[in-house]
This record gives sequence, structure tokens and C-alpha cells, in this order.
Amino acid sequence: MSIIVGYVFYAVKCGFAADGSSISFMTKDIAYVFATGAAAAIAYSLLCIFGALRFLARTSGEGTRPTQSQLPVSILKPLKGEDPEMYESFRSHCLQRYSEYEIIFGVSEENDPAIASVRRLQAEFPERAIRMIVCEKNLGSNTKVSNLAQMLPYAKHEHLLVNDSDIRVDADYLQKVMSPLRNPAVGLVTCLYRAKAGRGIGSRIESLGISTDFAAGVLAAQQLEGINFGLGSTLAFRLSDLAAIGGFEAIADFLADDYELGHRIAALGRIVKLSDAIVETHLPSYDLREFWRHQLRWARTIRDSRPWGYLGLVFTFGIPWSLGALIFSRGAAWAWLLFAATVIVRGAAAISVGTFCLGDSKVAPWLWLLPIRDCFALLMWLASFAGRTILWRGESFTLKNGKLTRGV
Repeated sequence: MSIIVGYVFYAVKCGFAADGSSISFMTKDIAYVFATGAAAAIAYSLLCIFGALRFLARTSGEGTRPTQSQLPVSILKPLKGEDPEMYESFRSHCLQRYSEYEIIFGVSEENDPAIASVRRLQAEFPERAIRMIVCEKNLGSNTKVSNLAQMLPYAKHEHLLVNDSDIRVDADYLQKVMSPLRNPAVGLVTCLYRAKAGRGIGSRIESLGISTDFAAGVLAAQQLEGINFGLGSTLAFRLSDLAAIGGFEAIADFLADDYELGHRIAALGRIVKLSDAIVETHLPSYDLREFWRHQLRWARTIRDSRPWGYLGLVFTFGIPWSLGALIFSRGAAWAWLLFAATVIVRGAAAISVGTFCLGDSKVAPWLWLLPIRDCFALLMWLASFAGRTILWRGESFTLKNGKLTRGV
């Protein structure tokens, strides 16, 4: 938005003729630049709609039924502190219609409050193979990955599944996620997710962004280049492929460990598959400072993981671009038409991805927040280039080339 504000100031200063009756050529040129950005964003939204339609066609097809032959799997869940609805998320993993699996939890401190939820889970489901591991070593800046490396020796199955502590799943989750790994060409399975917002406008905006921006970007990437990365909502893979990329230790200093794991397994010549399963995460009730910090960490993570793709995001901010065209054309008819087209196509993409693909019932009633979300996203995109510091789980880090260094 600072770019738009700057151009508005410039137009006020020098954009008018001496008699104040016409717009200078430079101001018109600026309007056309913004119009070009809006047109690119419309094309991107159409790509997202196409990706959503293909995803829906695949997931509703007869070929998506899980196979009856099930691969034994070890679920690894690294923990730190408590997350919203955490126990219910844990519990959903114990209600799977799946024949053989174990769940291994790991913490880095003996007094971590998450341990109480694991003990409660073990008491409620004594028939399930549930273990709690205290990971005492520090194997890298990313404590989550350090814990995973120390949890791995306790896993008894060749097939592994890692997901975040706040992920809630349906009863057929393991069937859907593990089935593609029966194909030896598939090296990793990941899946989309929707977010249930906590209280506050920040939580709602983040939830809307996950369903209408983040998931849409994954589907667009699938159309353009295929998926060569993983999402922390689900990472299912083989122990042998993990060993081939150097184990968890090889990514123990990277912030975007999910991206790195998927990217490196794809580099082995394996396929990264987007599962039919949709999972759910529960967002905290952010105050404005927490919301800003979380969004900035997310933005800088993506910036460092996929720099060229992240630069390309500037062409996805359709509503700010079309607003700029409207301002600098001084309300020309063509700019109003462009603005209307941008809003309509953006809304259609949001509904296609968020409502129909992800099953997020809040996208439609919160659609009025979309222009606010898009303008904020542009502001966050600009802010992400202004530094390399992030705050994660109460610790300050410097981020460079995807790697974390403690302290500023």
C-alpha cells in the first residue's frame, strides 16, 4: 500500500495540467501500470479457479477411494507448549479407521505443558501405541526438527508421517494420506488445510488468508510446475527417502522444514503428491502485535524458501492494483469495469478454493473482509523485505538463506 500512497502523493503534486483540467501523461501511464497488475491478478485468480476445479474433479472421482491394503505407519508429532484445541486434535489421530499405526510425541523439556495432554491421551486410549519422548539434545536451530531426529529411532515402521501439533483430522485421514505411497514413484504426500479462527479480527483475516490465498497458491503451483514442496499439515514419506537426503539432521537449521523435506525428496526424482484429505488447524485469538509477528514470520519464511515465487506474488494483489488504476485514471469508466472484474474473479476464486475445495464454511460470510485481507497482504509483502528477524515460539532468530540463527 505504501507504493500506492506514494504514487497518489506524486499525482497530486505534478499530475495535473496548469489549468487543473486534465491528467498528465505520466499519471495516465501510472494508471496503465496498475491496470496491467490488475489484469495479471485476474489471470492468476482464473488459474486458481482452474486448479480448484481439477482438484475437485480428482477428489470426487472413483479412483480416489483408499485401497484396502494399508501400510503400517509411525506418526511423529513434535510438541512445544499448548495450542488451541490441542487435545481434541491429538484425539482425532486415535480415532483412525486404520489397522496398524503408532503415535510418537516428542518434547525438548521435561516440564513442557503439552506432556499432560499426551498422558491424558494414553489414559483414554490404552489400546493405542502412544509414546512420549523427551529429546534432550539440541541438534540445530529448529527445535522441532531437532526433536524429530531424536524421536526417529523409536519409530518401528518404514513409513513415517509428520504433522503439526494443532492439526485435527477425519477418521479416514490415514487411509487417504498413506494410499499414494503404495506407488514407489511417490516420495512424499502432503495435504491442504483450513483454519478455524479464534476471537478477533486478526485471527479471522489469517483464517481467510489460509483458505483463499495460501491454498489457492498451492493449487496454482500444481498447475504451473507441479508440487515440489511439503506442507506442515501433513508430510508422509519413507524412512529410506529420508535417509537418502541426510535425515532430519540435514534440515535441522532451516525454518521451513516442511518445504525443505518435500523439496529434497522431490530432488531424488520422487513425486510429491497432494492428498485428497483436508485437515484443520485452530488459530489463536491474536492481539494485533501477535498477529503481525506471526504473519511476518510466515512471509519471511516463504521469501527465503522460494524467492522467485515470492517476488511473483506482487502480481496476485488484484484489489490493490485495481484500486490504483481507479485512483490514477480519476475514476475512468474502464477502471471501474476493471475493478469490478477484479473483485468478482477474486471472490469466485476464494469461494472455489475455500468453500468447495477446503470445506471452509466461513469463507462466504467473511468475504467482505477480502479487500482488507488483500491490502494487508500487500503491506506484509513489502514489510517482509525490510529485515531478516523473526520471532518464533518466544525466541528471536535471524533468517538467512532459509536457515535460522538464534538472536538478532
